[in-house]
Amino acid sequence: MLSTLLGGGTLCTMAALVLLVISTATDYWMQYRYSGNFANQGLWRFCINRKCHAHTLTVDFWDATRAFMLLSVLSTFVAALLGLGTFTSSTKSRRVRAGGVASLLAGEPRLQPHALGIGPGFLSLLALAVYTGATVHFFGKRYINWRFSWSYILGWMGVILALASGILQLCAYRRKMSELPPPSITSDS
Repeated sequence: MLSTLLGGGTLCTMAALVLLVISTATDYWMQYRYSGNFANQGLWRFCINRKCHAHTLTVDFWDATRAFMLLSVLSTFVAALLGLGTFTSSTKSRRVRAGGVASLLAGEPRLQPHALGIGPGFLSLLALAVYTGATVHFFGKRYINWRFSWSYILGWMGVILALASGILQLCAYRRKMSELPPPSITSDS
């Protein structure tokens, strides 16, 4: 059962990594009509009639979304390495717990007591929440026929998988800890 939880958690982490990388890198977060032409935009550029250009507006929500998505991709990569590391070591319990915490909160308290990190699930959730709120407010008034597109949807799928991977890794850790024999108490008297 432990290896099933570990495998599921690692598989979810790897899938989340792929989805978050694709979502961050592609230009289909939003589609709309601009002067009668089809247009789409991502975090880095916008395209009108398949001619793409860098964003000319400097909008804070794009910068925030970009930063959170990049941090999410990096922390998902770290969580994937920790998840894969659980299969290569005999001291799995610390790595299992660290992998789960990295997937959820990215800061194993006993290993890094002063590190306050936020993991890929929460980082990407924050990025997509900022983008959603700002897009509805900013572009909802500007364009009539607009919609979120497939890059944005892949980002939300990555959020779900990243959170699921953290939960599975932490469940594996709890199971591993419950299978260990209780510590024996010896007296020297």
